[in-house]
Amino acid sequence: MRIVIGEDSALFREGLARLLIDAGHEVVAKTGDATALAAAVHTTRPQLAIIDIRMPPDHTDDGARVARQLRAAFPQLGIVLLSQHVETRHSVDLVAGGGFGYLLKDRVFDVDDFLDALSRVAAGGSALDPEVVARLINPARRDDPLILLTAREHEVLGLMAEGRTNVGIARRLWLSERTVETHVSSIMAKLALAEAEEDHRRVLAVLAHLGRHASFRSSSHGRGPAGSPSEP
Repeated sequence: MRIVIGEDSALFREGLARLLIDAGHEVVAKTGDATALAAAVHTTRPQLAIIDIRMPPDHTDDGARVARQLRAAFPQLGIVLLSQHVETRHSVDLVAGGGFGYLLKDRVFDVDDFLDALSRVAAGGSALDPEVVARLINPARRDDPLILLTAREHEVLGLMAEGRTNVGIARRLWLSERTVETHVSSIMAKLALAEAEEDHRRVLAVLAHLGRHASFRSSSHGRGPAGSPSEP
């Protein structure tokens, strides 16, 4: 797989590149700022871009903003935001189309799982850290259909947003596959998504309703300096 890395930490950037190369991937470009990242993707046409959210020149959400620009220019490009922070303004639109991942650096505990997530995103799937999903979902508003979900259905929904299959969810929660199917059907019905298209349907089950949560959180928590999201 051809990969471009956008990361302003030289040590992290080089370490990630070495990991990917050792795993058999081709790192076609390594950049340290958002402007160079955009140029590298236009030049090299990779299958996947791994992007840190906070990059020069502004050191705010430059990576997330350029990710949206790249998705508009290259709809088939897999994009993985890899950061220490949760940013919600741009990620909702990105994940709705599939081929998107959002992983938190401090919560990547297994190299094989990480590499699997990259392959899943490059193939058009999704990989979302549960903490990212939680930041988008909670707290639920009284007029939001998510409050209709049970605690177990919220767990299933979070794992769906990670791109897990029913089998994967069943293994993670120690449930039968039939039980997971029942939970998924219930979630779809409660969120009025039972008739949604099958393509990316599982992610859309989350994202069709997370957009308003992202807006709600932004308006209630305010903005940080230079228009950046306030920190958790």
